Amino acid sequence: MMNRPIIDMRGIVKRFYVGTPNVLEILHGLDIVVPEGQFVSIVGASGSGKSTLMNIVGALDRQTEGKYILDGIDMSKLDDTELSSIRNKKIGFVFQTFNLIARTSALKNVELPMLYAGVPAKTRTARAKELLELVEMSDRAGHMPNELSGGQKQRVAIARAMANDPAIILADEPTGALDSKTGRLVMDIFHKLHKEQGKTIVLITHNPELAEETDRVITLSDGCIVGDRMVNERGDKEEA
Repeated sequence: MMNRPIIDMRGIVKRFYVGTPNVLEILHGLDIVVPEGQFVSIVGASGSGKSTLMNIVGALDRQTEGKYILDGIDMSKLDDTELSSIRNKKIGFVFQTFNLIARTSALKNVELPMLYAGVPAKTRTARAKELLELVEMSDRAGHMPNELSGGQKQRVAIARAMANDPAIILADEPTGALDSKTGRLVMDIFHKLHKEQGKTIVLITHNPELAEETDRVITLSDGCIVGDRMVNERGDKEEA
């Protein structure tokens, strides 16, 4: 039996208006349902619409047409303030560029989403310490981002993404700026979060090898879904 849907997108269209009467349609009516606890990758060449889709999934942008339900909430019915609040509480972001706040310790970086969510100081510090331990960064809690390696920064970023126990973790090319050994460590952490904590993870990647490590691979081309298949534990491929 399939778990309840965390992401439910129906007929998602995204158009950009690049001057009258020119309209550029990037996404052409996508339907995507991601059940709770699934590790799904979205792949496609540059210009396929991955980034546009990621921005909508992450509530960083709105669709032009269609419906997007995130963890039971209709995103189209929210104003910008409500959308920002949902983004902070429901979505944990991990970017290729880490996006850590400079001159702020690893611990304080992890606390930040909880600060915005109004979590009391003692509670957020305790949780931030737990999360840094989870990603094996406890000994670097007091270090500034410029004192950390790329892999260490990304581990802090993953801990920060988990701060508010989000409905989904949205990872955009999370190993793109890392060497293969460090990238392997980062992917292992995602697998740990998926298996041990049942996290729903959406991985945006151009790396087919990383995609094959996930439960399901959705392939985009020219703003359309051209493939959607399950990858089982034996590495065989099944149609979703």
